[in-house]
Amino acid sequence: MINRNSSSPQSTPEGNTVSIYDAETSFQVIEDAILGLWKVVNNLTTITPPKCDRYRVTIFGSARLKPEHDVYLGVRNLARELTAMGCDIVTGGGPGLMQAANEGSVIADPADQTKSIGIRVNFDFEQRANPFVEKVYQHQTFFTRLHHFVLLSNAFVVVPGGIGTGLEALMIWQLLQVRQLHDKPLIMVGHMWSDFRKWAQEYMVNTENPMASAADMEIPHCVDTFAEGIALLGEYHGKWMEGCDI
Repeated sequence: MINRNSSSPQSTPEGNTVSIYDAETSFQVIEDAILGLWKVVNNLTTITPPKCDRYRVTIFGSARLKPEHDVYLGVRNLARELTAMGCDIVTGGGPGLMQAANEGSVIADPADQTKSIGIRVNFDFEQRANPFVEKVYQHQTFFTRLHHFVLLSNAFVVVPGGIGTGLEALMIWQLLQVRQLHDKPLIMVGHMWSDFRKWAQEYMVNTENPMASAADMEIPHCVDTFAEGIALLGEYHGKWMEGCDI
């Protein structure tokens, strides 16, 4: 029998059935099943994906900036330069700076040697990937989508953006901090991110009771210009190429 007074998940004995009208026990069975599925997924994601034949750079940024904006043009050029190096470009597949990155990838690759990739999540107000996405992955939740970015990418670039971009940037920062990611650079472009790192330094490190270490603040590479970001990624791409079998 299920111990209803226990706070730990319990399983029903084999062969027993649970009435759907028994809300508490039914919920416990559902909770146990979901936790079991998560364990299966976690086990599957411990398998290291095969090494891809091209360096993949994910670019996180605002969905709201228009094509005439200077930052849009900068992101498009960033992706164009990376594509010319032979990199695949990965974005969230939506409008704004995501579209700028996918557009730059397509412009620089008329022979279709690299890929312009979008990892989407379903929104009622935003149904389609931008027209420059060549390969699209569709997710139902933010959680699986964020994990897919991690599995797919060799480097991460954060350009100006809002709350969603902040979530993505902090997730990658934390995974690098706790060493769940290795040898995957996090490059933040623009004064908003260098100012953000200064804020983190002041309130997390330079306090009587630090909540992060000084080394944690050195994880993201903060640069002021797209040109600096391109140069830095060129160095990382070159090191990756030296370790390639191709």
